[in-house]
Amino acid sequence: MMASADRIPPRRRTYRSGRRAEQARRTRARILAAATERFLAVGYAATTMRSVATAAEVSVPTVELIFRTKAQLLKEAIDVAIAGDDAPIPMLERDWAAAAGRAPDAGTFLATFARALRDAAVRSAGLIVAAQEAAPGDPEIGALTRRLSEQRAITVAWVVDGLRERARLRPGLTRRMAVDTLWLLMDPTVFTRLHRDRGWTPAQFERWFIDTCRVLLLAPDSDQSPRAYGAGRGSSGRENR
Repeated sequence: MMASADRIPPRRRTYRSGRRAEQARRTRARILAAATERFLAVGYAATTMRSVATAAEVSVPTVELIFRTKAQLLKEAIDVAIAGDDAPIPMLERDWAAAAGRAPDAGTFLATFARALRDAAVRSAGLIVAAQEAAPGDPEIGALTRRLSEQRAITVAWVVDGLRERARLRPGLTRRMAVDTLWLLMDPTVFTRLHRDRGWTPAQFERWFIDTCRVLLLAPDSDQSPRAYGAGRGSSGRENR
């Protein structure tokens, strides 16, 4: 009897611990969703921890306990938005990167990456622009924007090297110039200006990004597999304006 009773408490504790962990995960996700909405609606400076707490239906101490500062809250909102989830998996180890790595030609590689970029931009570009706008007056946000720029440079180098493995760069274009060109095209401000200010759809941005990369980065006579490129462009002609 005693041995049987001794086995019961651990199972109960495990159940309760698992339930608490799930509740904490949901609370965290709710706060991040509320913060994302506030940052996009009114910007970083005008967003307060209290307004986020109110929108998330939690107390201010709860927000501060989980995220400590508003800058940390923005950082984690951006990280989740870029990745699409809160799993601790580096971007270049995710499924889209593995699919791009298996691409047999530059066209397929570029189309696979462009779709991942489009999805990430839809989720995160507005938040990153909010951080860029706040950076001059906030050292912590300034450090965040520098980290994001460095991470973009790593991804850009990976993309350029993937293209170079499958096609030739445009004559006279060095690897460094290709990296810098793509780094600029991938700046979240570019997507935000085209999508928010000029009314482009995400699909239009995706097609423009692919077309621009092909023209600016790849040699005209290199094997870019137009058939594969066309298959990756998206199917709706209604998006053209």
